[in-house]
Amino acid sequence: MNDVELMKRYAAGDEGAFQELVRQYKDSVYAFLRRFLNDRDLVDDVFQETFMQLYVSRDSFDQSKPLRPWLFTIAANKAKDALRRSQRVDVTNLGSMFDSDEHSIDDVLNTLEHDDRMPYDDLIREETAAQVKRVIARMPVRLREILILAYFHKFPYAEISGILGIPVGTVKSRLHIAVNRFAEDWNAATMCEAAN
Repeated sequence: MNDVELMKRYAAGDEGAFQELVRQYKDSVYAFLRRFLNDRDLVDDVFQETFMQLYVSRDSFDQSKPLRPWLFTIAANKAKDALRRSQRVDVTNLGSMFDSDEHSIDDVLNTLEHDDRMPYDDLIREETAAQVKRVIARMPVRLREILILAYFHKFPYAEISGILGIPVGTVKSRLHIAVNRFAEDWNAATMCEAAN
């Protein structure tokens, strides 16, 4: 059965239809939340909140619209709420991102997996990672989420648009603003650190 049929059956009181919706979407919603939050406890909580919202909202769901974007919008909103509550950003292990202490903005935003330094480089890497986390954490949520989805998790514009419920043009515009904001804040933080 497709989503529309399952939602109609669920709205009519068929709990099995709800269980089938959860089965169909649990992996993709969990993967999205894991990428967005990267804190297992937080991910688990938001995952449960997302499906609880689906469970209690069966009467308000517009059955003429697809379920997937609506469900991911719920997940994104719940994740943003959780980030605001926790006031922390543990989106990715930023400590493994850098190869030297001189980084361009592209290096900072595009390098994700490779870490072949010697142990004595750990202090430099940890200081840089902490600075990146501070810069990202200070960004407004709407810019931070675009940066995280686009650079750290490599979502294409169209998927980001669907997840956040905004047009692709707005995604591109916010991403441009977010990268510029990150660059300005990074440069200011670096200059402040050098002055000390």
